[in-house]
Amino acid sequence: MLEMEAVRRIIRRALEEDIRSGDLTTACVLSGTEEGTATALAKEDLVVAGLEVFREAFRLRDAGLAFSTSLEDGANVARGTVLATVRGNLSSILTAERVALNLLQRMCGIATLTAQFVRAVAGTKAVILDTRKTMPGLRVLDKYSVRVGGGRNHRYGLYDGVLIKDNHIEAAGGLGEAVRRVRERAPLLARVEVEVKTLAEAGEALEAGADLIMLDNMTVEAMKEAVALIGGRALAEASGNVTLSTVGAIAATGVDFISAGALTHSARAADISLKVKKAKG
Repeated sequence: MLEMEAVRRIIRRALEEDIRSGDLTTACVLSGTEEGTATALAKEDLVVAGLEVFREAFRLRDAGLAFSTSLEDGANVARGTVLATVRGNLSSILTAERVALNLLQRMCGIATLTAQFVRAVAGTKAVILDTRKTMPGLRVLDKYSVRVGGGRNHRYGLYDGVLIKDNHIEAAGGLGEAVRRVRERAPLLARVEVEVKTLAEAGEALEAGADLIMLDNMTVEAMKEAVALIGGRALAEASGNVTLSTVGAIAATGVDFISAGALTHSARAADISLKVKKAKG
């Protein structure tokens, strides 16, 4: 589910950024009374995500606009599919068009790329995760889109999960000491994840009592050894430079999770157009 209040804050900021004192072009070209229809069309095969966000961008500009769609988020559609239709005042439609499309295109792009990663690891136990490498201010949309594409969310932010990384280890004076401090200070039920870069560090994290061990930027062969070393005593997550061409081999190492920042920081915006048709009369 989307947190709609957070979504509305995002849209309001985006509309304010784009419109400010008004839509100069539309105000000059139209009288403001014209009515018509705008149709959102998929120009490539994609996974739909963000229909409610798309609708809300128009509604927040003009509550009188009517929105309709026969689809739901998560649908796989082919090029040429009508995604949604907006009817009403053409000035309002044209003014909200770019914000609505920008968000829909980004969300569909993330969902589509995530679905490709999920298909690439089919038949293994590996679960595809996102990271915190989201567009600043758009995390609620980015992480929702990953879920729509069949992936799962890693921690949402710094506040809801423990992940001890190399800089934490350096600052604490060692891996074991960092884990000890977390165990002493974090909530009782908090799971502790530790990032490691070598087989020796994986063994140290295991000995320290880590619940999850992130194998960061390891080769596939090193990951296989690390998974064997961990032996189910902790969960194993692969991370770092994960691509569509490598994710299958990474999944075959036996890791439980694969986190890929590319899902949100490198997803290409889906190709979607919005075509307006003026009502007759």
